[in-house]
Amino acid sequence: MFRAYAALVLVGLIWGSNYIYMKMATEVISPMQVVFLRVVAGFLPLALAAWASGAVNRRQLRYVPHFAVMSVLATSFYYYGFVAGTALLPSSVAGLLGGAIPIVTFVTSWLVLRSERPSALTAAGVATGFAGIILTARPWDGGESIATAGVLWIMAGTASVGVSFVYARRYLAPLGLSPLALATWQIGLALPTLAFLTDYRGISAIVGNGHALLGLVLGLGLLGTGLAYLIYYYMVERLGAIGASGATYLPAVVAVAIGAAAGETVTGLELAALGLILGGVALIQLGSRDAAKRRTA
Repeated sequence: MFRAYAALVLVGLIWGSNYIYMKMATEVISPMQVVFLRVVAGFLPLALAAWASGAVNRRQLRYVPHFAVMSVLATSFYYYGFVAGTALLPSSVAGLLGGAIPIVTFVTSWLVLRSERPSALTAAGVATGFAGIILTARPWDGGESIATAGVLWIMAGTASVGVSFVYARRYLAPLGLSPLALATWQIGLALPTLAFLTDYRGISAIVGNGHALLGLVLGLGLLGTGLAYLIYYYMVERLGAIGASGATYLPAVVAVAIGAAAGETVTGLELAALGLILGGVALIQLGSRDAAKRRTA
């Protein structure tokens, strides 16, 4: 279990740093182009590793419908929603809004996965985290300080990846496939869809910006896509949908810290929201741990 929680922290750090990379890249090329290049960079090492280890084989073709669903929920639409939203928001704010993922996971798990019905502690954690999200979005100011379109894109991506946690737990975890195979199929099936939808005009501009290119290829692609999804499936298997979704709270902390270091203004509202999200993290993890102990008792 220690390894599973260590993996949770690592994914949180990787995903938290993604926001500043997305912000840098969308200042040079379009959000769809960023998503496409991210998936290309993330898929290549996964494909090579899967081929070398024999993790992917023809027998897995029967599961392609499930892989296709995950390619949309946890890759194509999820990535686009977050990139499009981050382009309109400070990276720190985008990262805080991403903390809503466990809320969607909570609701979906309660409706679908009877074996993962959250405890009172988990429910309290989700509510606390949701309060932090509301404080970040500031709906009361009518979009004057925070771009409403950016918030809506982030929340759309949040809903997509939140549902993917539960879908993976119900339909993919029981198959007993390796994390490498699952990640390779998911990212690989997203690639042709994105290749078809992407407008390539001006995409070469990213080559002229070394920092944005490095962040896109290494930060978003190799680490944020390739490595992160290997750990993602491992966490879903070990911690369940609710427990694994706790990793999506941690990027909020990392995103705020990186945003502040990059010169973004972090107000008292963001810090208060961060405190609520941290409280939600603790309650969700405690609730998931207690639920796991009751199942094994």
